[in-house]
Amino acid sequence: MVTQKSSNPKKNAIVVYTNPENEESALVVQRQATTAPIVSSYNDRIRPLLDVVDRLRHLQVMKEGIQLPTIVVVGDQSSGKSSVLESLAGISLPRGQGICTRVPLIMRLQNNSTSTPELFLEYNEKVVPTDEEHIADAIKVATEEIAGRGKGISNASLTLVVKKNGVPDLTMVDLPGITRVPVHGQPENIYEQIRDIIMEYIKPEESIILNVLSATVDFSTCESIRMSRQVDKTGDRTLAVVTKADKAPEGLLEKVTADDVNIGLGYVCVRNRIGDESYTEAREEEFRLFDYHPLLSKIDKSIVGIPILAHKLVQIQATIIARCLPETVRKITEKLNANVTELNRMPKAMSSTAEALTAFMRIIGNAKESLRKILLRGEFEEYPDDEKMHCTARLAEMLNKFSDELQRSSEKYSTKNFLMDEIRVLEEAKGIGLPNFLPRTAFLTILQGKVKSISSNPVGFIEDVWEYLEEVVVTILMYHSDNYPQLQLSLRRAAHNLIARMKDTSLSKVREMVEMEKLADYTCNPDYMTEWNNLMALQDNFIEEVLDEKKERVQLGIFGEIEVAHLRMFALVLQQAIDLKMRMTAYWKVVLRRLVDCMALHLLFSVNNLVDKDMDTEIVNELMGPRGGGIERILEESPALAVKRKKLTSSINMLKEAKDVVANIMDRIAANGEEVD
Repeated sequence: MVTQKSSNPKKNAIVVYTNPENEESALVVQRQATTAPIVSSYNDRIRPLLDVVDRLRHLQVMKEGIQLPTIVVVGDQSSGKSSVLESLAGISLPRGQGICTRVPLIMRLQNNSTSTPELFLEYNEKVVPTDEEHIADAIKVATEEIAGRGKGISNASLTLVVKKNGVPDLTMVDLPGITRVPVHGQPENIYEQIRDIIMEYIKPEESIILNVLSATVDFSTCESIRMSRQVDKTGDRTLAVVTKADKAPEGLLEKVTADDVNIGLGYVCVRNRIGDESYTEAREEEFRLFDYHPLLSKIDKSIVGIPILAHKLVQIQATIIARCLPETVRKITEKLNANVTELNRMPKAMSSTAEALTAFMRIIGNAKESLRKILLRGEFEEYPDDEKMHCTARLAEMLNKFSDELQRSSEKYSTKNFLMDEIRVLEEAKGIGLPNFLPRTAFLTILQGKVKSISSNPVGFIEDVWEYLEEVVVTILMYHSDNYPQLQLSLRRAAHNLIARMKDTSLSKVREMVEMEKLADYTCNPDYMTEWNNLMALQDNFIEEVLDEKKERVQLGIFGEIEVAHLRMFALVLQQAIDLKMRMTAYWKVVLRRLVDCMALHLLFSVNNLVDKDMDTEIVNELMGPRGGGIERILEESPALAVKRKKLTSSINMLKEAKDVVANIMDRIAANGEEVD
């Protein structure tokens, strides 16, 4: 320890001079005449870095998701957190029962050579000057304005600027003390509110956690330790300050050397001001305590005292700022470029009908091209991860599903009452005429019944397809008109009306197809005769086995094993019934294929008309109609769009300024070859 005579013998104080070039010899404690509680010898190098961060914080770059290097002060209630900050700043903060700090308090300490301290508060976009005598009251008034008069808390911050001779150049954020049990006037979820605020501040990797612990408690039980370990498992960015060392000296040396709670940046033990002590007297008492106390004097002098704490904080702060600056520049540049791109994507303010018409034509053209890609050509590079928008594949799946459902509905053969429907129809259709002659009315009766049984399937398929197409068309129209919300209602209405009309046309077409199948039995498909001949080849053997009274069940090709005893009493019409069954089975396959093919062709035709002809006509008619408002409607900028444009412009200007601020200090560091360790 080196001492020297002071040129001003009026007052005694403990002054700390720090040497950043050699941390091991960083501390020289002196008794000299000065009013400064703590002095840092390399403020002229640290101050510019702090000014950059303070300027970025003032510009509110954190609202853009850009984290800033910050010393965050946390601690359980009554841990002595406010007393530590008072000792560092040499001012009095609010005291009292319960939570004194109800909002995040950003403390900006700046060493100032002038004899008169300068203090002011910044909150709610205003600056309020104050002085050392009234600072506590001023903070209370500001806190009430931000968080209300009760005992609740708020995450809106309050900034305290202290420019004073001898204070260390530091910027810290003091957070509400952790309490688990709400007192009268506090919300029931006060713990959760405080926890959320603390976690918001200490979670970023750029934050240094200053964890204030009372020597009177077991460190491992402190809630502040539990929270900090959640976000800093290795402890690499946590520094612990142990207060009230004079009240619990027993075992303190072992607690700070054993480090059972993994404090990576180490401990500093301090004695805070007590009662009416001046800050000068408090430092004197702290000096004596750790020099002469039989237990506390054994603690290494490099981890005791407010001056040592100030020195460590200044060093840590400078290191993290210097380390984070390149990444901060990258994030600012990245966010700036993103905002510029987004602003450029927004429509320019238009002043003429010609400009509005050009914009409208561009919207329709882009939307039609997107629809051609995904509905006609099967290209989906615009929506690579959205399978719903891979439309040709989805339409093919819907058509295949429809075909499978039709097919399944025709493959349900009864094993007990086989041929009975055909026999009943033949009995009712018989007349005076040649025997074994198959009446056409019987075939049509069976055919109409089968067509009627599947008539709801095509209708349901058409409704599903057009519901899907409407969703796709609206999605694309809304995407390409995203910058013109004043148009979107008209575009959505036009799409809805067009799809509804085309769906009605499709339903009429489908019902017509179904009615045609009921009315006539015709096909030129050669597969019909081939299938019928193959089935009829089973007739003679089947009749023979049916008439064999020893057999109860008979295997019949695609129909499987069926019961036959009930057919023996209808031997006279059995041959006609089999013929009718086989003809209908062969013809029904043709009907199903024809329905599916016609539906597919109709949909392809309709989708082509939708994209190439009907959509733009419908949109123009809707826009130019009485409810559309005309092309001029594009000239009207919606309030939401105006707010977005203003916000982006403001953000871009702020980020440009922030980028310049950081670039200037980095250029200075590079030019001077400075390094902050």
